[in-house]
Amino acid sequence: MDRLHRKRFTAGIALAVIAMLAAACSSSSTTGGSSGSSLTGTLNASGSSFQLPFQQAAIQQFKSVQPNMTVNYGGGGSGKGRSDLAAGVVQFAGSDSPIPSAETANFKGKTVLYFPVIIGPITVSYNLSGVTSLKLTPTVIAEIFQGTIKKWDDPAIKSINPGVSLPSTPISLAVRADSSGTTANFSLFLMTAVPSVWKLGSSSTISWPSSAHAGNGNGGVAQIIKSTPGSIGYVDFADAKAAGLTYASVQNKSGNYIAPSPTSASAAAAGITPASDLTFHAVWSPAPEAYPITYQSWVLVYQKQSSTNTTKMLQAYIGYLLGPGQQLLEPLGYAKLPSSIDQQAKAQLDKIGM
Repeated sequence: MDRLHRKRFTAGIALAVIAMLAAACSSSSTTGGSSGSSLTGTLNASGSSFQLPFQQAAIQQFKSVQPNMTVNYGGGGSGKGRSDLAAGVVQFAGSDSPIPSAETANFKGKTVLYFPVIIGPITVSYNLSGVTSLKLTPTVIAEIFQGTIKKWDDPAIKSINPGVSLPSTPISLAVRADSSGTTANFSLFLMTAVPSVWKLGSSSTISWPSSAHAGNGNGGVAQIIKSTPGSIGYVDFADAKAAGLTYASVQNKSGNYIAPSPTSASAAAAGITPASDLTFHAVWSPAPEAYPITYQSWVLVYQKQSSTNTTKMLQAYIGYLLGPGQQLLEPLGYAKLPSSIDQQAKAQLDKIGM
């Protein structure tokens, strides 16, 4: 599925979800901090491609709540979102990881509020003819993405997949070219699960083996995997589903091999206690049914806004994402926020504009 058709497929899912939920959401149409008042204006945003299908669906449905408001979400990766917010060219950013220390100075001392909005799995997707079921351990994943394991019939892969006919095909890596929260969380999983094996650190950008093929956004990586026999890459679940990719079951902290799904992502997120600024991570959860490469994404906004109208628009839209918008998540392949975290996020909406 090429990028155009993938977008159409995702948009089709979003429209179906919207149709199913329109009646339910309309009963809560005042949710979002606007007290039912009509708002006029535009919010621009960019960032996390992980959030993109959710943002597209939420923006369309939000029109029934605030028909005179326009919300634009441009994607581009978490790094771009943070850069655009720091530069003042957007009113909010999508980011799958907290602001790295190397970027802190870009925000010039301004307070940034974190609003978690979604939880979801990062798949380890692959393109291997005839292989529809594959198990991988964190150690094997680390060695594949460091370039230590170079062929699909490597003994380390065969030993955990008895009965699976694995070819001697060379492994081709598909990774992100842009500064990415997906990369940050995928590498955080490896650094947390197998710190003695994983040598490439955790960051929004990684120095991958030179033979790796790089794409922009989760959709770009999905397209590389789709079109490259023998490839393997990390792609969020929603984009992997939209592209029709095959993905592995991954061994979790309890030793169980778990497939990525909204249910297994919810299991990973259960019991999380976020920091006071609502930052946290959901990788390598100890829960027996948890998918181990589960991550989270935030909407980032400045606490102090330039106008009352912008404040009200942000409160309305972010409040919608935390309220009725949560019902859009599971059909798109995401997991809802745990109730406790969702309530904490709603409670800080009033901080915007202070």
